[in-house]
Amino acid sequence: MIPKEIFKKIRRIEIRTKRLVNDLFSGEYHSTFKGQGMEFEEVRQYQPGDDIRLIDWNVTARTGYPYVKKFREERELSVVLLVDASSSGHFGTRDRFKSDTAAELCALLAFSAIKNNDKVGLIIFSDRIEKFVPPQKGRGHVLRIIREILYFRPRGVGTDVTGAIEYFNRVIKRRSVVFLVSDFLSEGYLRPLQIANRKHDAIAIKITDPRESSFENVGLIELEDAETGEIIMVDTGSRQFRREFAARAEDDNQNLKRDFLFSDIDFIRIRTDESYIVPLITFFRMRGRRL
Repeated sequence: MIPKEIFKKIRRIEIRTKRLVNDLFSGEYHSTFKGQGMEFEEVRQYQPGDDIRLIDWNVTARTGYPYVKKFREERELSVVLLVDASSSGHFGTRDRFKSDTAAELCALLAFSAIKNNDKVGLIIFSDRIEKFVPPQKGRGHVLRIIREILYFRPRGVGTDVTGAIEYFNRVIKRRSVVFLVSDFLSEGYLRPLQIANRKHDAIAIKITDPRESSFENVGLIELEDAETGEIIMVDTGSRQFRREFAARAEDDNQNLKRDFLFSDIDFIRIRTDESYIVPLITFFRMRGRRL
């Protein structure tokens, strides 16, 4: 039985994201992610300006009038959401946790997909594979995906991005668009992701919180690693500590961005304290211009 507060949360997310899909994202999604190819639909009479390479010579010879072949895009895609559910996702210092941002973001992508008649699947992972929902269509299926992301309680606490990508490569046989949603507190995943990107279309989305890149001066505080349980004491009153912490975080982000760029993998960075709409729209339009 789903708790009432979870049901209300799912409904709020559905209302918000469907409005965004209808107003902003459906067309952007359609122009960004193309189908699997072109499929013959019919022939029609030649019109000035038509590509002569499309002339159907058999029909033309039979009728005595020039006819051209008409094709339509084989539109249906499979979209797979590969979502990090490790304990570091239950962190947030502003309005919401990273996991809440991930759930709303995935809902937006899923509703955009089904509005374009595409299938959506889900793989939830931590330091193990937690849940696999095969790609399907329909509003009810998308609501199940949102519920799983919000309500699922993983057994693992760590992050194994490599294992998740390798599992995805084994179970998803048809070429798909895969959104890898994580904070990427893991290592060694770049090579498996490169392999996945050769067959599939991989997009990496990093969810971050502002306190993961900077600290305010609040004196001595204890920090606990959500995945390992390690506790350390830091002095946020130290300018040197704050400066070094911010510089290290920026280096990590730039290195991640560079690795994805060199691997020809699209990368989007989403912050919990900012709207995800602008980064997504920017990505869709940039990607559309490249096609």
